[in-house]
Order: sequence, then structure tokens, then C-alpha cells
Amino acid sequence: MTTLPFRFGMNEFTTQPWSFEEDVARYRELGVDAIEICAAKLDPNRIEEQMRLVKESGLIVSAVQPSVRTFFGSAMAPEPEAPDARVARLTQSLKTLAPHVPGSVFVTNTGAAPHGNMRRTMDETVRYLQELCPLADDLGVSLSLEPLNPTSINTESTIWTIEQAMDIIDGVGHPAMGLCLDYWNIWQQKDVCAAIRAAGSKINVLQVSDWRTPYSATDRLIPGDGCIPLHEMLHATWDAGFRGACTVEIFSSDVPDSLYDRDLGDVIRFCREGLDQAWRGDA
Repeated sequence: MTTLPFRFGMNEFTTQPWSFEEDVARYRELGVDAIEICAAKLDPNRIEEQMRLVKESGLIVSAVQPSVRTFFGSAMAPEPEAPDARVARLTQSLKTLAPHVPGSVFVTNTGAAPHGNMRRTMDETVRYLQELCPLADDLGVSLSLEPLNPTSINTESTIWTIEQAMDIIDGVGHPAMGLCLDYWNIWQQKDVCAAIRAAGSKINVLQVSDWRTPYSATDRLIPGDGCIPLHEMLHATWDAGFRGACTVEIFSSDVPDSLYDRDLGDVIRFCREGLDQAWRGDA
């Protein structure tokens, strides 16, 4: 195969300056196959209308990023503080959005460990996910756990390797629980391609961007413009059996050359070109 075999997806954080409606309209115009919905862009008073736009567009909803997606503290979504209240918010997101996105996946993470107690955080994340998985299953969707880059430890996450995420996923022990692979987050871990292959059928979300030494915690590049070994990792993900969308998730805030200041249509085109070249292994 000379072009990327996965469906080409776009996470709405990649086009932060656009509205939800612009995302839906422009993605289809630009040849995007799948959308990863970011609940932060939804209007709670217009969800029915906005979800109808997605359905009419023909875009596949590959995943959903709930507005509260961690069980413990999160710099991106600090409120509410109490874990039980955060679980309640995630539960409400599932009940509200799942009927509109059958077969999709809701992305979760642990959050930062209170007082550095990683063990407690991981154990309680297992318990919370065990409670949520039957609900997700009944609603016709799945959950996904995302290990984050070490730059996010103590602010967004307690886990930073595929193996740590798999320990939680195996502890949950439910078929509705899977693994979110975000290459920017896990590419530096030891034997990453072997870890991807070992995760196998548990991978249910794939997010891609590229890396440079970041100016901020929200500094990512177009695929092919950085130093992540995308060719090897994409092929490892294919070998693992993943056949979902390859979704570009780029943050570009608080940097001197923000991609958000460029023509976002061009950014999407360059992302597709970069992924095709990465799959082929072009220099």
C-alpha cells in the first residue's frame, strides 16, 4: 500500500480556531473521513442540532473527548475537584452523547495523582472504569484509556507508558475498555513498537502528530515535521490489528510559530501528505 491504509481523521483540537460547525463542514471539503469530537466545542443547548450536522456530513465519529475525562485532577479541566463528581460528569457525557455516536469511543485518563499517590490513583481508576464500562456497553460505545507524555505527569496523568495503561485495562477486565495510542505521548518509551504490537486488539483509538522539544505543554507538529518514528509506529499499529481511523491531534498554543495562525485548510492537507509519506517511509 502506497498511501495510509487507515481512515484519515481529525481531532477538533487541531483546528482550535474553528467552530464546531466549521470543523464539520471543512473536514468533509478537505477529504477528512473521521472526526474526533471535542465536547468543549459543543453547545449544551444545541447538541441535537450539532450532532445532526455530523450525521448529515457523512463523517465517521472515531472518538469523543469528554469535557471532563479524568478521574483525578486535571489542569485542562480542573472542575469539579472531587473524583465522584468527575465520574458523574463523565457519566452524564456518556448518556448525552453516546446515543448520537453509536460504535464510537470515549477517551479517558487517570488525572494527576493526589499527594503523589500513584498506586491509589491507578487502583481507583480501575474501580471507576469498572463502573462505567457496563454503562458504555449498554449505550453502544466503548471507553479508552490514554497514557500521556511525562510532561503531563502531576498535571493531567499518572501513567506514561503503554504497559502502565495495559495494567489498568487488564484490571478493568471488560470488553468495552481499550487503549488510546497517542504517538506524541508514548513515542519515547522503551521498545515502543513492541509494546504497540503487544497491546494488539485493545487499541481502539489512534492519535498522531509530531514532536520537537516543546515550547509549551501544547506544542505539537504536523506529522512528518518532527522526529517521531512514524513509519515504524504506524506499521506496528497496523500489525497489532488496529483498523480504525488515524486521527491527527495537534495542540499549538503558547508557541512563537503556532499552527493555529496558519491556514488550517493547508494544515489539514499537509497532515494527510505527511501521513502518506510516513507510511511509505519516504525521507
